[in-house]
Amino acid sequence: MEEMVVEALLFGDRQAQLLAARQLGQFSSKQRHKIVEKGIVPPLILMLSTNDYEVIEAALFALLSIAFRSERNKILIAKSGAIPVLLDVLQCENELLVELGVAALLTLSSCASNKLEIAASGTIPLLLELLNSQAYNSMSLQANLDILSILHNLSTCHQLIPSIVSSGGVATLLGLISLASETKTEGEVIVEKAMVLLENIVSLSRIGLEEAAGTDGAIQCLVEAMEEGSRQCKEDAVAILLLICESCRERYRGMILREGAMAELLQLSVDGTRRARDNAKRLLLLLRDRSHCSPKNKQPKNILLLEHVMRQIEQGVGERAGMSVALLEEMISKLRT
Repeated sequence: MEEMVVEALLFGDRQAQLLAARQLGQFSSKQRHKIVEKGIVPPLILMLSTNDYEVIEAALFALLSIAFRSERNKILIAKSGAIPVLLDVLQCENELLVELGVAALLTLSSCASNKLEIAASGTIPLLLELLNSQAYNSMSLQANLDILSILHNLSTCHQLIPSIVSSGGVATLLGLISLASETKTEGEVIVEKAMVLLENIVSLSRIGLEEAAGTDGAIQCLVEAMEEGSRQCKEDAVAILLLICESCRERYRGMILREGAMAELLQLSVDGTRRARDNAKRLLLLLRDRSHCSPKNKQPKNILLLEHVMRQIEQGVGERAGMSVALLEEMISKLRT
């Protein structure tokens, strides 16, 4: 059976190749490994270059099956010229093929040896274009998540982050976060994935941080995500806002305050994840206005409350000294009105 599949892929006509490609997924990983050694990857890639959608689909499934859990096969597929051909598949008009092509590219991008080659082929601008275009609305949730996963895989190769930024990656992610936030359930998963990628970019790259901080509407988007997102989303949003504020407190402190971040930061300092609590307290300290010199009895009541809370946070007493939750709730309520 294995020899027949190899012969069909190497020398068969359309129908023989189609059937052989479909049979590959039925073999064990050991059998697929033996078949790959017979040189069947190049003919599978050639099948991707046809205009026959049925043949392309079969070849994509075959490549996915032989790449599964095999770093060697992932490298072999990439070195055999699959990446440019997969990018062509991503630009076809068949949604299923686009989604299969994205899945194949994701599998290849999980291999560290393939990342530079994938980026060099022009993958990053194309993926961002797919996220920006109407294709975002027509592709499945999984396809959009796969695209974000590919970009995340590439971003772990730090030298590729400038390419993601220069291709408009930061603006795309912020736009995606804003758009996806309007829908619950599915949108929440997209927001979480996009936020993780955005934090990775801004935490590892100065140019990424500057791009995020300087993008119109970015701070508003992050504050809204911090207010309305999942626990994971809140954690990532406050981490990004902290990085932005730390980069230039004088410039961004007022911008963050004007978006009404204080109430949610106080809330997160009490009931967020451990990382969110720590970062919220650090950001609150940066946002605190130490410049006023007016007597305490002339300060607005909520400013006095905030100062009291901030002194406790700054001194690190917090829950250890029994910081009043009621006081925090009063402060949060006043800030939200």
